[in-house]
Amino acid sequence: MSTSFEAQVRELMDRQEILDCLHRYCRGVDRFDREAVRSAYHEDAVDDHGEYVGDVEGFIDWAFDYHGRHQLRTLHALHNHLCEIEGDTAHAETYFTFHSVNREVPHQTSTSGRYIDRFERRGGRWGIVRRICVINALGEAFDPEGKAGDGPFSPSTRDTSDPAYMRPLEIDPERLKRGHG
Repeated sequence: MSTSFEAQVRELMDRQEILDCLHRYCRGVDRFDREAVRSAYHEDAVDDHGEYVGDVEGFIDWAFDYHGRHQLRTLHALHNHLCEIEGDTAHAETYFTFHSVNREVPHQTSTSGRYIDRFERRGGRWGIVRRICVINALGEAFDPEGKAGDGPFSPSTRDTSDPAYMRPLEIDPERLKRGHG
């Protein structure tokens, strides 16, 4: 990083814009606000969200349908956030928890995982171009053995083979062919 004051301010602004993007995503999913979710991504983005792998519009349709059918309320909360910026590209790993009030038993659940994102700044706007969502825990009611997230989601590993280390972050073409289901 340059030692100039202007470069330091630019980097801080970039980091805040990226974090704001992630917050808009969370709020948008929880409020079923299509424009807010869409604003977190660039138009050609690809999201690997376990059961859904594909483009942004399809992801929004899938997410709203899934949450509408299964939950009465949801809350996505962000935690640790590591962001590496190089010019107009950034790679971020953001821990999240997801809490829900469900329509059926179990009536309340919590999930934890990570959003692994590649962002690009285009036309002065940061947006996600690739996302891999990994699940670390689905909660005891759904996943007493702690392995349920290993099925449909990209694996979370405890070494440098984890997707958080991939540069540039890309979606596995085999997962992309699978689509959603």
